[in-house]
Amino acid sequence: MRYRILTLNQIAAQGLERFPAARYEVGAAVEAPDAIVLRSHDMHAMAIPASVKAIGRAGAGTNNIPVAQMSKRGVPVFNAPGANANAVNELVLTALLMASRNVVPALRFVAALDRGASDLDERVEAGKKQFAGVELPNRTLGIVGLGAIGSLVADTAIKLGMRVVGFDPEITVDAAWRLPSAVRRANSIDELMRACDYVTLHVPLLSVTKHLVDARRLAAAKPGAVLLNFAREGVVDEQAVIAALDAGHIAAYLCDFPTAALIGHPKVVALPHLGASTVEAEENCAAMVVDEVRDYLEDGTIRHAVNFPRVEMDRESPWRVAIANANVPNMLGQISSAMANAGLNIHNMVNKSRGEMAYTLVDVDSPVQTRVVQAIAAIDGVLSVRSIPAETIARETFAGVAAGK
Repeated sequence: MRYRILTLNQIAAQGLERFPAARYEVGAAVEAPDAIVLRSHDMHAMAIPASVKAIGRAGAGTNNIPVAQMSKRGVPVFNAPGANANAVNELVLTALLMASRNVVPALRFVAALDRGASDLDERVEAGKKQFAGVELPNRTLGIVGLGAIGSLVADTAIKLGMRVVGFDPEITVDAAWRLPSAVRRANSIDELMRACDYVTLHVPLLSVTKHLVDARRLAAAKPGAVLLNFAREGVVDEQAVIAALDAGHIAAYLCDFPTAALIGHPKVVALPHLGASTVEAEENCAAMVVDEVRDYLEDGTIRHAVNFPRVEMDRESPWRVAIANANVPNMLGQISSAMANAGLNIHNMVNKSRGEMAYTLVDVDSPVQTRVVQAIAAIDGVLSVRSIPAETIARETFAGVAAGK
């Protein structure tokens, strides 16, 4: 089988090369694609072809993709969590240093100097006093969101001698293992805001995180605190931030989102979406998401999908069926019955759920006919179903596995 991959942005070649040319057609003009790979392209107004079985975002955030719509179609949306973590971590470190040493106001001061002034040296010496900063050791950094990026920022800050306070009610077991033991846990964002000299945000933009930092939380912030946002524009209420800056309650706002309201404000440093803009991050993200899309198309494996459970199963048969369905009772029973009625013997099966979504992989001992796929697809609650034959692997291999060899 030959798969067709539509790209909606420039994707790093080192990533796309992981699609074997003999089995994949990849490009920006591909029609009837099996999958779409993109970075920042806004898909919300796009007519997504019915042929699409998976979407891969070469980055962490997926707010440019209609995830809920894809879930209803049984289409997983993959991302690349952690692949750009070091790039964002380095930019956050840069922002911390710029804020603590007043680097940007100092640069503006120098840019405005008259190069021909006879007293240039005196003006420099007189002017520099207004840019005196502070050092980071023994200052407190608050981190909201302790995933791959947040935990890396915490580790860097601790190595710089900073105290670190973290808040993340949804922290995963893997993230907790990565987190340095010196991080003190805050019981709420308000508690974190009151305690910290610097606050950095590392959460996705969801309905529950929109304007997570608003006027009320800014009012609770430590006077003179610095706010950093290298996550998503909408996780802060920027009008509330501007009001807090103008009132002198917070000292500065550094972010990766240069909106019209922020550009030109003397206490704002807004960078042009540089968070993941390194050669290494783009290559890492592309490679990670290409591998995820390939594994799904060729074996039905789900890793790092934002709308599906993680499902992996060693393949023990050349005949596999992958089913996405609503997480409701008796789905497995109906799927098993449909296979039994067709004379298929189930060799192995795994089923997992995530919220309203469930996903099942089934290995069977004989070929899966089209009518079986159609019968499963007709079950109320089934969102998508695929037969995934292992065309490129010798069937003798599976015979040996099944026999325990």
